[in-house]
Amino acid sequence: MSIEFELNGSKTKLNPQPETALLWVLREHLNLTGTKFGCGSGLCGACTVHLDGQPIRACITPVSAVAGKSVTTIEGLSKNRSHPLQKAWVEAQVPQCGYCQSGQIMQAAALLESNKNPSRDEIVAYMNGNICRCGTYLRIIRAIKIASAKVNEG
Repeated sequence: MSIEFELNGSKTKLNPQPETALLWVLREHLNLTGTKFGCGSGLCGACTVHLDGQPIRACITPVSAVAGKSVTTIEGLSKNRSHPLQKAWVEAQVPQCGYCQSGQIMQAAALLESNKNPSRDEIVAYMNGNICRCGTYLRIIRAIKIASAKVNEG
């Protein structure tokens, strides 16, 4: 069965098993390794990507669910790491081990799409469910606030 969808702005057509998790299609079939496997149950957020602009967990989303839709991964957020969140992540020195970062950034990007100037409480509530084993939550909040300021000035 052929599945067609838009991936990071380009049309994509594959023949995976329809029940294969989107995560494995991205990583194994398309060699896009920025999206990480964390828990495999949709609980940690490491595998967060956007489906038609909304954050989803790629580890529990069958590839058949993206047919005819648009998927954005961390690789598609910007061509040269110029997205305000990617810059803010560096400025706020968020990454420690870095494993959860693509999922954190993708979740935060969806937040800033829907709310250009979120409060601290709104950030905390929206990011709830994206786990950072290194505990850089305060830096993550700071980075989102930095990115929000840049989005609002530009």
